Amino acid sequence: MTKKMIRNVLVAFVLLVASTNSIYSQDNNNKKTMEKTDQQWKKELSAEQYRVLREKGTERAFTGEYDEHFEKGSYYCAGCNQTLFKSINKYDSGCGWPAFDKPIEGTVKYIEDISFGMARVEVVCSKCDGHLGHVFKDGPKNTTGERFCVNSVSLIFEPEK
Repeated sequence: MTKKMIRNVLVAFVLLVASTNSIYSQDNNNKKTMEKTDQQWKKELSAEQYRVLREKGTERAFTGEYDEHFEKGSYYCAGCNQTLFKSINKYDSGCGWPAFDKPIEGTVKYIEDISFGMARVEVVCSKCDGHLGHVFKDGPKNTTGERFCVNSVSLIFEPEK
């Protein structure tokens, strides 16, 4: 294949992915998200939180605070404190990151992600657009079948009272 043919195939693939309705699409009602400058985010977040939430980074597998955490309570966005997940929806997927079978309705947005040569669905907080992780269709079959693979550093846990 020539370089031109490869480029054309890649462009066609990107256009196809961008135009296809995702199985994860949802109407977010164009909700206005938080507007902060990078300076404000850097002041409020730790360096690692900023890297993950604002720059779409990923913490190393099996290193996060909440990977093996199964206390009853709620998980909040570390960027804006919006409640995202309930502990009843957390399970041990063995993937190395906290895994949930579903978020609280309306609290996350789904974004097509074709970075690093992979086609995935990114999950971001619906209030502050902070990167949380990705969602996959290999979760528990007896519930939703989905695995929300979330960075611990994107979350704050509040125990049930």
